[in-house]
Order: sequence, then structure tokens, then C-alpha cells
Amino acid sequence: MRTDEQRIVWIDWMRVAACLMVMVVHCVEPFYLGGEGSLILTRGDAFWASLFDSLVRSCVPLFIIASSYLQFPLKHSTGDFVRRRAVRVLVPFLVWTVVYCFVWGEPVQNFHNLMFNFNYSAGHLWFVYMLVGVYMLMPLLSPWAERVSKRELQVYLVICLFTTMIPLLRDYLAQGELSVIYGTSGLPRQAMYPLWGECSWNSYGMFYYFSGFIGYLLLGLYFRKFVGDLSWGKTLAVAIPCYVAGFSITFGGFLRRAFESADGVFPVGGKVAEAVWWETTWTNDTIGVALMAVAWILLFRKVKASGAFYRKVLLPVSKASYGMYLMHLLLLVFDSWFGYIFFVYIHHVVWRFLFPPQKNALGKERDSLYVI
Repeated sequence: MRTDEQRIVWIDWMRVAACLMVMVVHCVEPFYLGGEGSLILTRGDAFWASLFDSLVRSCVPLFIIASSYLQFPLKHSTGDFVRRRAVRVLVPFLVWTVVYCFVWGEPVQNFHNLMFNFNYSAGHLWFVYMLVGVYMLMPLLSPWAERVSKRELQVYLVICLFTTMIPLLRDYLAQGELSVIYGTSGLPRQAMYPLWGECSWNSYGMFYYFSGFIGYLLLGLYFRKFVGDLSWGKTLAVAIPCYVAGFSITFGGFLRRAFESADGVFPVGGKVAEAVWWETTWTNDTIGVALMAVAWILLFRKVKASGAFYRKVLLPVSKASYGMYLMHLLLLVFDSWFGYIFFVYIHHVVWRFLFPPQKNALGKERDSLYVI
């Protein structure tokens, strides 16, 4: 449904929801990131952090899907598209990049690091670099997108879906925790287990060009061109299985790895490499996140509400969502103690009631779920 201003109502609802989801993700981080890099204090923290984070893990793909739905293929010339995106995206990004350079760490070192990457203390800014890369591809792919058939696009979507299983395959073949490499500002990343043409002299394997966020770009195109208005029955018949399956993968994957590291005894932690491994099923290019993204877009397309609340509350928030994303980390740091109180309450009141702590032979608290 469109408003008088030709806005697509459900896109505004989805954009606001995705923005709030991002904030939930970053509110959860203090409960498994800490110490030397990774730290989970209790089994309750592991459970609830995995639960809340997994519920909203598809937030970033939803932004790409929304951009694709609205702008792909291009409706303007490449020059006009670049100018519009530069004003809309790059100018606010540059302003907030400078702000974060002065907020955390050493400003001189932060500015030096910007020559090669974003300021690691403001880790959420990675999104803008990725978004600009997607925008750079849009003019190139637009002529194809205008004439692609439904069956052809489905074939490419299946290939993209297959690539979302590659990170899990790498993890399986590596038999557990992957080695981690560090770049500018200590940025961690799992070293790749080579697959299908990848080797020390070639990082671009067979499926490289179909992986990452390109799949979400194509997914937004598919929904706009080929998916009509589905009934609630058909919507739920697809959305519910996709979400349940995707959530099970993301939630179970993090929890299994955290419990395996703990061996039933908390607290557990170590270098940031530990957290990188725990997050294997949380990354945006994995099957669980992709399935939940499909579920969310199906559900949001059924939203028709465009009344007073939409016009006076939600629409202004939607228009300001990019600015909210850029600045939210600054506010969350100041308000993080609210999240801490919330998590502590859940842990002591609910978790301890459901799973009373046990003692191992050494008298240390042992995880009840691990025993089960």
C-alpha cells in the first residue's frame, strides 16, 4: 500500500523495525563481549543473549532488501543516482565518522586507521562501506534486472541461498574453532577454509560473486517484480517455517558453541577469536539469517496500517532511521546499564527457577542444560 506521497507503507514499518532490531543486537553484545575480548559470565547470559540476538539477527539484510525494493533497477541515470546517494548516505556518514574518532580511543590513531577501514570503536559503521559497495553494483546490474525472467532470477537466488551454507561448511571442515586473523585496529576475522578454487594465491572461489549481500539485493528485486499480494494463509505457510528454521540455526548455533567452550562451567571467555567463533551462525551471509529475512519480508508486506500513528509517529522515524543507525551506538553506551538490569532480572527470576544450578566434583557451578 502507498500513501499520498507514494511511499510504500510496509517498507516504512520494516525499516523502523530493522532499526530497533539493530539496537537490540548491540544491547546484547556486552553479555558475551568483554574481558580480553569474549566473556560470558553465566549460562543465563549465554541463553538469553543467544535468544534475543537470534530473534532479530536478520535486521541488516532487511535494510538491503528495502533499498533493493525501492531503487533496483535504477529509476534515474547513474549520475543522478550517485549524487542522490552521496548526499543521503556519505555526508552524514563522514560527519559521524569524525564524531566517533573523538569519542573513543586516540583521535590521531583513529584518523590514521580511517585510511584503511572504519574506526573499530564504532564498529557499526562497517554497514556503510558494505552499502556503498552494493550501490556501486546497482547501475551495473540494472539493465539485466529490468529484463530478467522469474525463472532466471529464481536460479540465481538458489545459488545465493547455497552460498549461505558455506560459512557453516567451513566451520565443519575446520573441525571446530577457526583461526582468526587481525587487521587494522585489531579487527578479527575467521581465516577461510579454502573451498572450490580458493587458495593462498586466489581468494575468489567459484561462488564468491554470488555470496554476501548480493543475494539480498536480488531477493528485494524478486519480491517487487514477481511476488504479488499473498493471502495470510499463504504468507504464514511460508513465513513460519522459514522463521522457525532460521531461528533454530542461529540460536542453537551460538548456544552450542558457547556451551562447548564453557564445558559446562561458567564464566567462559578468552580472546575475541572465541566470540568470533560463537557468532558463526549469526553472520549475515548464513542460512539461518537469510531464512528469517524471508519470513520478515513476507510478514511486513501484509502491513497496511497508514493512519494517524503511521503519519505522525512511524513515518518521521522511518525517514530518520539512517541517522538513528549512525548515532545509536553513542546513546546505547550511556544507557547500557538499563540493559544490564533487565538481563540480571531475567537471569535470577526466570532462569534460576527453570534450571537450578548444579555443582560438579570440584564444587564449581555446572550448567544444567549441558548436563541434560
